[in-house]
Amino acid sequence: MFEHFFQCPYCWEEVSMLLDPSIVHQVYVEDCEVCCNPIEVHPRFEDQILVAFEALSIEQ
Repeated sequence: MFEHFFQCPYCWEEVSMLLDPSIVHQVYVEDCEVCCNPIEVHPRFEDQILVAFEALSIEQ
């Protein structure tokens, strides 16, 4: 597992998520550990290295 730090698109606090580098491209939703809003996460790995990461707010 790979720990990645980023800013929440809602509260702008720094949060971390554990990412699985064995899956090349992932899309999933996980709640912010600070404000509990849902974040759509798009990590992309190449050769077990994180090459792209996007965290988007989900407008409800």
